[in-house]
Amino acid sequence: MPVSFRDAAAHDAATVVDFQLAMARETEEVGLDRDVVTHGVKAVFDDRSRGRYFVAEQDGRVVASLLITYEWSDWRNGVVWWIQSVYVRPEMRKQRIYAGLYEHVKRIASADGSVKGIRLYVDRRNTLAHDVYRRLGMNGDHYLVFEWMK
Repeated sequence: MPVSFRDAAAHDAATVVDFQLAMARETEEVGLDRDVVTHGVKAVFDDRSRGRYFVAEQDGRVVASLLITYEWSDWRNGVVWWIQSVYVRPEMRKQRIYAGLYEHVKRIASADGSVKGIRLYVDRRNTLAHDVYRRLGMNGDHYLVFEWMK
């Protein structure tokens, strides 16, 4: 069955929430609060300035999603898109679903003169994801991400 890629819509929110809960458990062994995540996902759909979800769909079923958030770059006088919250259903992995979703997003970014690039961060332990991102031409050699989280 072919896979299509599109902007997520508000009716996809429950699926995106389920994906985020599963992703946190799988990749970081973190249990997130469903209510907090539900409100967080809804906030993106309610205010596009916070981000933009994209989904991959097969036979009417959402099989993957990712979130784009925005960083202003004064060096580039434009926006850098950050990929976050990537999830592909386990049974759909190793079928280039993420690659297709990434290429979809990259095409949109490439056509928009205000978008200067795409970045993402990944847990150091998630070496399978590192390999996928490298195969897609992304370079992880330049920056480290430091954080303070409340």
